[in-house]
Amino acid sequence: MLTKRSALTLLAGALALAGTALPALAQAPEKLKVVATFSILGDIVKNVGGDRIEVKTLVGPNGDAHVYSPTPADAKSLTEAKVVFTNGLKFEGWIARLIRSSGTKAPVVEAAGGVKALDGDDDHGQGHDHAHDHGALDPHAWQNVANARIYALNVRDALIRADEAGKAAYEANAAAYVAQLDALDADIKALVSRIPADKRRIITSHDAFRYFEAAYGIDFVSPQGVSTESEASAKDVATIIRQIKKDRISAIFVENISDPRLMERVAKETGARIGEPVFSDALSDASGPAGTYIDLMRHNIKAFSTALSS
Repeated sequence: MLTKRSALTLLAGALALAGTALPALAQAPEKLKVVATFSILGDIVKNVGGDRIEVKTLVGPNGDAHVYSPTPADAKSLTEAKVVFTNGLKFEGWIARLIRSSGTKAPVVEAAGGVKALDGDDDHGQGHDHAHDHGALDPHAWQNVANARIYALNVRDALIRADEAGKAAYEANAAAYVAQLDALDADIKALVSRIPADKRRIITSHDAFRYFEAAYGIDFVSPQGVSTESEASAKDVATIIRQIKKDRISAIFVENISDPRLMERVAKETGARIGEPVFSDALSDASGPAGTYIDLMRHNIKAFSTALSS
C-alpha cells in the first residue's frame, strides 16, 4: 500500500531526476552585525535594534573603557560589522587605532552626535592638577537621560541607513524605548525634588556625573578627573577631605570601575559613610543591579536619594 509519506519520497526522487528540487524551507533573514564600544551603549543599541541585529560589545559589564586595550578579536568584529557605534566626545581614546588596524569598511556612528557637550576641564569642584585624554569635553553624556534619548535616535537612524527593510521595526523599537527613557527622566527629577536642597552634595570616586548634576541638581565632587587614567594627587585628596569636613558632606560613593581604596581612606579620615556602589561608565553583569542602562540610572538615583535623605 502506498502511504502519503512514501508517495512524497517517490515524488521528490522523480523531481530530482528531472533536475527540479522541492522548494527549500524559508530561512530567517540574517541579522545585521553591529559593534558597540561599551556596555551602556551596547544596551541602547540592542533596545533599538531588537531582533534584527546582532550586537558585539567591546568593553563589557564592569569594564573600564578609559583604559581598555583592544584585542585581535575586536578587530575581527569590526571587520565583520555593518555599523560601528561609538560614544564619541573622545571617550574611547583607542577606537581610532582599532578602526585603522581592522580595515573595517563599516560606517562609524558617534551616538553622542548632537548632544550639547559639557566642559571637561579638570577645574570642576575643587580643582585638579592632573591631566586626562578627553580634551575640552566631558564624554559621559548618557548620565543625563535626555541625552540617552538622542543616542537612541541616532542609533535608529544609523540602523535604518544600514538596513532599509527594517525601517518600521527600528522606528517602533526606538519609539517604545524613548517612552521608557522619558518616564525614567521624570522619575529621577521627582526623587531629587524630595531631597532637601542643602543636602544635595555627593563625593564620587570618578568625575563622571557632570551631566547628571546639570540635569538634576545634585552637586558632585571627585578627587579624580573625568578619566580613570589619571591619578588623584595628594593635594586633590587633601582638598576633598577639607571640603567634606567644611560642608559636612555625609555621602561617599565608589563606582564599579574604580579602585575603592582611595575613597575608603577619605571616609576613614572624615567619618563620612560610603554608600552602596554606583555605576557610571559600565553596566553590572546581568545578575547585578545595573544590567541595563535604565536599571543603572534607577539604581544610582535610589542610592543617591536614600543616602542624602537620611
